[in-house]
Amino acid sequence: MNQTLITDYKFILTDENEIPFIEGTSMKVVELVTSIQAYGWSPEELHFQYPHLSMSQIYSALAYYWEHKQEIDADVQRRFEYAEKLRLEAGISPLVQRLRREGVIESSSLFILMKMSIEELPTDCELKE
Repeated sequence: MNQTLITDYKFILTDENEIPFIEGTSMKVVELVTSIQAYGWSPEELHFQYPHLSMSQIYSALAYYWEHKQEIDADVQRRFEYAEKLRLEAGISPLVQRLRREGVIESSSLFILMKMSIEELPTDCELKE
């Protein structure tokens, strides 16, 4: 049975694993924080990107984050390390291998693209024919 605990923050509950989330949603506080860290989104942009969240919910989650910054930042780091471990274990996909063989992409190009978000890609970027 899922147990939730009430926090001192309106709209913020913790689950049975003590992971804080926004009441009435499945959005974890850490997910909101990573959106800010990854994209530099303001609270208003968070609301635009996650219209199911009210501004009050967003600000409450951010207040919770700032009061629990060390624990949440450690959770972000743990999640990143886990994702990186899985990425390294998965290796290079067959599609990327084929595109490299065909000369469509280069190793250095792939690394740069992996580090960029979609919004940061140049609009005049073309693949080799």
